[in-house]
Amino acid sequence: MVIASIFNGYGGGMLASIKANIPITKYYYSEIDKYANIVMDANFPDAIPIGDVTKVDASSFNHDVDILMGGSPCQGFSFAGKQLNFNDERSKLFFEFIRLRDELKPKYILLENVRMSKQSQDVISEYMGFECQALNSSKLSAQNRYRLYWFGVLVNGKYEQIRIADMIDKGIVMQDILEDGYATEEMTNADGKSHCLTARYNGAVWWNSIERKQRTMVLKDNPTVSKDGLIRVGTADLRGHDSIKRVYAQEGKAPTLTTMQGGHREPKVAVTKEMWRKLTPLECERLQTVPDGYTEGVSNTQRYKMLGNGWTVDVIAHILKGL
Repeated sequence: MVIASIFNGYGGGMLASIKANIPITKYYYSEIDKYANIVMDANFPDAIPIGDVTKVDASSFNHDVDILMGGSPCQGFSFAGKQLNFNDERSKLFFEFIRLRDELKPKYILLENVRMSKQSQDVISEYMGFECQALNSSKLSAQNRYRLYWFGVLVNGKYEQIRIADMIDKGIVMQDILEDGYATEEMTNADGKSHCLTARYNGAVWWNSIERKQRTMVLKDNPTVSKDGLIRVGTADLRGHDSIKRVYAQEGKAPTLTTMQGGHREPKVAVTKEMWRKLTPLECERLQTVPDGYTEGVSNTQRYKMLGNGWTVDVIAHILKGL
């Protein structure tokens, strides 16, 4: 199949197509992030870059396109953003997807975006010709990541929805993907999953993980219970301290600890920010079900950014298996 991937990022569409055993004849991709393109070229030198999507048209392709896929920029739609919707220049790029769809008339189309207002969702569905389907990456990864997917096939000149099969939960939790350290319930979700990875993860701070449930961090040391019943993390005594809740230790759940109260950024205890660390780029790759080390070759800042912007590969592979 000939695949055209716009807003390609680090190449999640290519990785997913391979996992889904899609026979790839040609893979064209449009992406303006030079660091994502470095990663893409290092891993798939035979893929064909076609530049800025706003400068691409049907003549950019030497073949009929079978699959058009992309995750158009979402900052204008996201509930976490200002929700400028179609007035946001980035979100207007959605219409580039529609333009290319109409020019290329591919057999299959796949569009991904964030959860958004019903009004914006309905506008996109109207242009796509069918309704979206909501999936959470948590079933196939250690990350809670809700996204909307418009997956369709061309039938008699119109696009119709392809129903995405239910995903079987693999039972992967945050602790499973760590190089070291411990994932706490306070820093993650009650099910042991990471909060949604974002492009701004590089700026993670520990109080943000606790208060706003964003940018998951992990505990460096394993909590232990001494003979006198005191709970400790490393050398810190947690007796009566409001700092963390529950830890998923390697052998299972550790004893329940108390959680911090009142929303203060600084706890009134000996537990400090030095006891927490950000996820490594490799761990973020695992959250997105990207092969270990795939994004190497650029700075960690750029790796965090592209991984936060990218697709959960196993979810896209699951969708494409429906072809």
